[in-house]
Amino acid sequence: MPETETYADLHADAAAALSRWTATSPAAAANRDRTLALLAAGPVAMSRAHRPGHVTASALVLDPAGDRVLLCLHGKFRKWVQLGGHCEPGDRTLAAAALREATEESGIAGLVVDPTPIDVDIHPVACQGGSLHYDVRFAVLAPAGATERVSAESEALGWFPPDRLPEPLADGTVQLVAPALATLARRVAG
Repeated sequence: MPETETYADLHADAAAALSRWTATSPAAAANRDRTLALLAAGPVAMSRAHRPGHVTASALVLDPAGDRVLLCLHGKFRKWVQLGGHCEPGDRTLAAAALREATEESGIAGLVVDPTPIDVDIHPVACQGGSLHYDVRFAVLAPAGATERVSAESEALGWFPPDRLPEPLADGTVQLVAPALATLARRVAG
């Protein structure tokens, strides 16, 4: 199956989700608009083979009370960052891609993703000799008593209070805390 057909459902979901999303900041709104422009290239924009850039999905994992966030010390660039990565052909939605990545990288079963993005960030990466990640980010809730397990992609995993994140911290990670906590509060109240 050609790559464009493989990512057709995911591409349609990304375009729809971002078109209806109310951004959480002016920067996120600008990045949403840039990501929608990238999606005009078609389903190939979901694949890491698309050198001008590709959509990725990530997750800030929260404990049930919102007292801690789970971050990984990334093995390649040696900074603490939220969990996430490239979309795969089997992903049907961006939220599902973020959940898959969070589950794979944390080893935690029973994670629950909120389907509404909390942020969009665009940053340079080394993929394909140099590209951009158009990273759509989600809040993911861990079950009570969750125990993490380090994956091959991480040097370490750690739970941190939202107001005391570790260093060195990847650019853009701190901006996820407030909208993720707002998502948790909305879910608890609803």
